[in-house]
Amino acid sequence: MSARPTRRAVLGAALAAAGTGALAACSDGGGDHGGTHAPGAARESGTYVSPGGEEVQAAEAARGSGPVREVSLTAARTRLDLGGGRTVASWAYGDRLPGREVRVTAGDTLALTLANHLPEPTSLHWHGLALRNDMDGVPGLTQRSIGPGADFAYRFAVPHPGTYWFHPHSGVQQDRGLYAPLIVEDPKEPLSYDKEWVVVLDDWVDGVEGSTPDAVLKELSGGMGGGMDHGAHTMSGDGDGDGHGDRKEKEGKGGADGGGPSRMTMGALSELLGGDAGDVAYPYYLVNGRVPQDPAVFSARPGDRIRLRIINAGGDTAFRVALGGHRLTVTHTDGFPVRHTTGDSLLLGMGERYDVLVTAGDGVFPLTALAEGKNASALAVLRTGSGAVPDASVRPAELDGKPVEAGRLAPDPSVALGDRAPDRTIRMRLTGGMANYDWAFDGRPYDAKERRPVEAGERVRLVFDNATAMWHPLHLHGHTFALGGNAAGARKDTAIVLPHRSLTVEFDADNPGLWMVHCHNVYHAEAGMMTVLGYRA
Repeated sequence: MSARPTRRAVLGAALAAAGTGALAACSDGGGDHGGTHAPGAARESGTYVSPGGEEVQAAEAARGSGPVREVSLTAARTRLDLGGGRTVASWAYGDRLPGREVRVTAGDTLALTLANHLPEPTSLHWHGLALRNDMDGVPGLTQRSIGPGADFAYRFAVPHPGTYWFHPHSGVQQDRGLYAPLIVEDPKEPLSYDKEWVVVLDDWVDGVEGSTPDAVLKELSGGMGGGMDHGAHTMSGDGDGDGHGDRKEKEGKGGADGGGPSRMTMGALSELLGGDAGDVAYPYYLVNGRVPQDPAVFSARPGDRIRLRIINAGGDTAFRVALGGHRLTVTHTDGFPVRHTTGDSLLLGMGERYDVLVTAGDGVFPLTALAEGKNASALAVLRTGSGAVPDASVRPAELDGKPVEAGRLAPDPSVALGDRAPDRTIRMRLTGGMANYDWAFDGRPYDAKERRPVEAGERVRLVFDNATAMWHPLHLHGHTFALGGNAAGARKDTAIVLPHRSLTVEFDADNPGLWMVHCHNVYHAEAGMMTVLGYRA
């Protein structure tokens, strides 16, 4: 391993010039989000706050410096045991799936060193945290990639309690085993509960019959072309048509690079998601790294009050979650508290998190995560008494009951955004489709040199107009927003935008830097559905 580069060596003068795009220009590839400038696309002129600039340092100093929690992490090739005799070759943090959780307390300083033993450059993004910009982990924008054999020291104050997670922001690496929970405890925790269960959902393809996420991306990027007659199903930049009508002709052909079968879905439909449910047919769906034939088991006593922290770490799958024989009381979404709301099930898009409370019954109960629209599910088990483990195909009645809808959640008064007229409105049109696999904002693929400007101190309204026939879970880095464009909306950092619908959110521009907005479908993002909000210097 090479000597660890210091922050000065890694960022140095390049970060100081990042406001003019110099860092993006010197990106070293290897899956970085460097992007290509679209012909005719306008670039916003002006000077922007750099990821390591004075404004960022001042914001970090204002957060304070609490006790330091030191962690060492290694990303490496390994074999993972998915249960039931199924093992796969993949990339992971250590030799377990998910990676070992990192747990800190709000106000702590996290000092985590990531050693890269992978054959490609990598990075590490802290999903949902309002952290300092030069630690956000986006190669070509806020840092250089961590090359093979190198390591990087992430160090930042952790300001807010909640359920978070971390993963690479390099190519489609997130759809391997490179993810883990980040739990930030509240030093003044208001909830009362007996036990805690961290539940990580995932869709799995890597290492199965020769498949890799890169091969899946290559197959998807071929689009629905190749001389097929799309007819009314052709997808344009305006998102007309359903875009998946001809997948049957594609099904059964070999996957990209000749490795593994085709992984393109056929007929994945969901009413909850407004139609098309996803692009990828995964061979496995997992809870805490286990297949449903050999599920993870959580033990408790009857009557225990259990806090479940549920994270969707999937690449292309929304999960509808229910616990047989129980109702779910939602207490938090994306780390921030809400007025307690009870329902039978939850729908989580990729990147979303929900905390729920349940009072455990007596027996053995299935926690089922239905792969929405994909005719498959993941499973874990809550055991408080005697009884057989439920069959892998079990479908609790609660899955068809009343779901808790994010748009109807109200924030806890302690985190409500507060009434204020927006100072700036930024409208983004979600475009693209399966025909050319050209997912983008406003018809332009991602370019790190293009920024949508904001000013520190502004209340910013974002309006996402989905002109496509696909749902998209949109994620904003470095901030949380209020759903619905008003103070009454729940605070989130990732939210679903349904096809041919609009979503309005608002946030306060209180964390300077260059921050990504992107679809958290890892394949849509890598195809180009990413953009940057830049604070003016």
